[in-house]
Amino acid sequence: MLKLNTYENILLDVQAGIATLTINRPKSMNALNTATLNDIGAALDVIKANADTIKVVIITGAGPKAFVAGADIAEMRDMNSLAAAELSKTAHATFGRIENLSQLTIAAVNGYCLGGGLELAASCDIRVVSDRAKFGQPEVTLGIVPGFGGTQRLTRLVGRGKAKEMIAMGTMVDAQEAYRIGIAEEIATPDELMAKVDKIAQTVMKNGLIAVGMAKYVIDRAADLPLDTAIDFETQMWAQTFATADQTEGMTAFLEKRPATFPGK
Repeated sequence: MLKLNTYENILLDVQAGIATLTINRPKSMNALNTATLNDIGAALDVIKANADTIKVVIITGAGPKAFVAGADIAEMRDMNSLAAAELSKTAHATFGRIENLSQLTIAAVNGYCLGGGLELAASCDIRVVSDRAKFGQPEVTLGIVPGFGGTQRLTRLVGRGKAKEMIAMGTMVDAQEAYRIGIAEEIATPDELMAKVDKIAQTVMKNGLIAVGMAKYVIDRAADLPLDTAIDFETQMWAQTFATADQTEGMTAFLEKRPATFPGK
């Protein structure tokens, strides 16, 4: 039986193969401080160590108002450059670990998703958002630049021009605009958000999860490579799936016209 730890700033729940990590600082609009980032890192240790039982990871925020409204300004205000660099490195390491999980990750964006919140959501594979959610990188309004990956991951989602516009203006976009420009993959009402996220998770878990993880790996690692190099990389990963029991089961089930039961090896 999976043993879960208790954390000060997050909640971690695992049910039927789905881990839900909730940023649990609603009084601070779920702002990210060093302690919260460390709690996320500790939860990621559990998720990685239990990849045989945890198949999909959902990240969301506590309360109806915010996914994450940004990094914690109260912590940052009096930082010098060295302390700021350490905070940035901690966030980069944490978000990089989310991005590199073998499991598919889904950000369930239930409210304000600003600054560090958008940077956190951008490190996930898929973003499903409430139609009341708001998105932005407002760091320049504080006299700083994005420091948790916003200049890079946002650019990869929306393109250079739109990323520069959003960051330079420091203004927010609504859910429909986020969907239009590529930040969000799905939109739901607040009441339907988690049900839609769960439906995606359940659909993913019916498939060969080794293949899902390998497809995620190829997309992330090869997207910026020259096309011929990327195609060669895809071929290598494709060939590796033919050494798995999942491939045998999946194709046998197809030919036998029955649902596949993937062994995960």
